[in-house]
Amino acid sequence: PLNLLTLNPTSARALAANLGWPAYRATQLLRWLYRERVRNIEQMTNLSKTDRVRLSAVAYIERFSATAPSFKSADGTRKFLFTLVDGLTVESVLIPDGPRLTLCLSTQVGCTLDCGFCLTGHMGLRRNLAGHEIADQVLTVLDRLDASEPLTNLVLMGMGEPLANFDAVADAVTRLADPSWGLGFSTRRMTLSTAGLASRLQDAVNLGVNLAVSLNAPTDGLRAQLMPAANRIAPLPELLDACRKLTTPERSRIT
Repeated sequence: PLNLLTLNPTSARALAANLGWPAYRATQLLRWLYRERVRNIEQMTNLSKTDRVRLSAVAYIERFSATAPSFKSADGTRKFLFTLVDGLTVESVLIPDGPRLTLCLSTQVGCTLDCGFCLTGHMGLRRNLAGHEIADQVLTVLDRLDASEPLTNLVLMGMGEPLANFDAVADAVTRLADPSWGLGFSTRRMTLSTAGLASRLQDAVNLGVNLAVSLNAPTDGLRAQLMPAANRIAPLPELLDACRKLTTPERSRIT
């Protein structure tokens, strides 16, 4: 069976065609998944009962558990632990800061980089997350928030290096930002944080999100000690040169 959360506009139209449905059903399905955050097909009430039965015969909805464990610190920061379909786990962190409420998203289970200050690096890379798994972190946290807690910002800087899983990250950004069927979250309120994969920086800028580059040291020698793998990929002078050469939208800046 097909997990409906994996659908994009193209695959949703193909599913609708296979079921003999009109093309507009594709957008309806996606809106139920991302706008309404439904967890089962029976909740898709603008489909007839017959159509829901037909859809249930070939598809289902796999979401992170609505009761995923969460842990709250004294300053109000909350960490959520999500279990993937293969039993692996990832974390998302919700950070309150005055009127802002920022959710930090994981993009990989583990990481290929070995930054000395990061516990995720000690895991090694278990696997990349798919675009819908990155987006589901947002959907599930939204399910846990009440009306007095509007989510204002998203940061791709949890477990993993976003630019090492760029295609899935780009897919997730589409799911989160699309105004017609996705969450409609502004890319101006999304930030991609990278350890410095210089060759992919322009790709990140082209997504329309804000870009943050983790330097963590003022000299190449110290950065090589703290972030050996990242600094081998792009030594500090090379990384800064790549940042200076980026083509960025007017009035935007790199952090």
